Amino acid sequence: MDMELVSKMAFKAVGGLGIFLLGMRFLSDGMQTIAGERLRSLIGAVTNNRFVALTVGVLFTCIVQSSSITTVMVVGLVNSGVMTLLQAIGVIFGANIGTTITGWILVLKIGKYGLPMLGIASFFYLFSKNEKVKFLAMTVMGVGMVFFGLELMKNGFKPMRSLPEFVTWFHMFEAGTYFGVLKLAFIGCMLTFIVQSSSATLAITMGLASTGVIEFESAAALVLGENIGTTITAWLASIGASTNAKRAAYGHIIFNLLGVLWITALFPVYISIVKSFLGLDPGMMALKDGVESFPYVILGIATVHTGFNVTNTILFIPFIKQMEKLLLKLVPAKATEDRHLTHLNTAMLETPSVALNNSYAEIQKMGKTTEAMMDNLSSAVGAKKVERGAAEKVFEGEKSLDIMQNEISIFLTELLASAHSHDVTSFGRRQLRMADEYESISDYIEKILKLHLRLENSNLQLPEEERNDIEKLHADILAYIKLINDGCGKRNRDILVKADTHSQTLTHKVRQLREQHIARISDLRKEPLITMIFTDMLNDYRRVKDHALNIAEAVAEEKA
Repeated sequence: MDMELVSKMAFKAVGGLGIFLLGMRFLSDGMQTIAGERLRSLIGAVTNNRFVALTVGVLFTCIVQSSSITTVMVVGLVNSGVMTLLQAIGVIFGANIGTTITGWILVLKIGKYGLPMLGIASFFYLFSKNEKVKFLAMTVMGVGMVFFGLELMKNGFKPMRSLPEFVTWFHMFEAGTYFGVLKLAFIGCMLTFIVQSSSATLAITMGLASTGVIEFESAAALVLGENIGTTITAWLASIGASTNAKRAAYGHIIFNLLGVLWITALFPVYISIVKSFLGLDPGMMALKDGVESFPYVILGIATVHTGFNVTNTILFIPFIKQMEKLLLKLVPAKATEDRHLTHLNTAMLETPSVALNNSYAEIQKMGKTTEAMMDNLSSAVGAKKVERGAAEKVFEGEKSLDIMQNEISIFLTELLASAHSHDVTSFGRRQLRMADEYESISDYIEKILKLHLRLENSNLQLPEEERNDIEKLHADILAYIKLINDGCGKRNRDILVKADTHSQTLTHKVRQLREQHIARISDLRKEPLITMIFTDMLNDYRRVKDHALNIAEAVAEEKA
């Protein structure tokens, strides 16, 4: 065997595969940035209607150019409770159809234009100051790299046909028998399992088939197995996740595994249907300028891939509820689940716009927790003695918000460590600020409770006038927090105008209450500790208001 030739083949094949994968990443990142808002709205459109969920899965995967990204995102959304298991199954079905778009992109006869596309787009990417143009150029660069990488792989694989050792080895894997089909499907599965990219194995398969190294039928069997191998990514993402998230990942495996089992049993019939549909044999060889080529094999592979996933989905979609019941039995709920408070899955960082949507939902939970803490504080100090049960809930709420802020900060810091568009970066930074402000609010609520406990431990009580003043101020501050939380939930940029006006009113009220208290001290001698604690409470309530105002400012900065 000519080792120099083998080395050249390997270098071209590996280099081409690397450029292809990098191109797929550029294409995915560019598309996600351009369609960020649409991706968020797509996820919001998911319902229990199986066809709506299916459509969302198809469209989402077409945009992000990866079924693995979609299924990992689905596992993350199920883990956080944003998506139900039934909805997740529908989206996963759609993702299997959407992922076939990669094959059809490669069917386009623009392989020789890949390098010029890459070169021209790179100038816009490097020198354009317009962010939209920059990410559009990244998308075009991705397309160019995909085709250039595939051409390099083809050129790397071409000499294999002239090497007897390779020909003999590849003839061991032919789809002439049922076991041969299963063997090839297993190889396709394991190859995708190892590289964790069905796009990579699809490109390798197309490169081998388009140079005649393997036959069309063998390539088709490999592609079928690749559908099973691609489920590994979602399965890995489900490790350590909730029971429902595991069910979603197993649903993906079952769907693809059962589909491959029935299609391989009918493989000769299926291949005949594909050939009849195309009106030609994709494996036929043609001579162009005296050079052998296989001009239709990539079209045939793309048709096999799409036909299988569409047919499999049509067969399974009527039984989506039965699959849900099966998954509930196969993966029973645990008695206790060790879960984080926020359920933020770092695997979702592959889709920044959706990841930010998820973290924003967790920040809204922080807002609701501060409301609950204020309610529990009111219950705890409503009588002469502090009610211990309600007080304990306040302390628990403060600890929860500490943990939530920490988990959100870690999640967002990892997200912002990579280069993203200005909108994504800005939104992530504002969320970090909001999480910090909510955690600060919880600290001051806890401090107010501790001041009441200090009074009780000193066998003191606030005079009736001060007690009434604190209760009214508490109600006003709670109403203010709810106003901010409502604006945060609706992402209302105009909330700052209303919040600022209310803030000034509350500041004036706190000042007025302090002056009234000082006037009372002049008329009637009071215990010094009562005066100190009362003024500290006023200051703490004002701090709560100030941090809530900061949250309104962060919301108002969106797209400002």
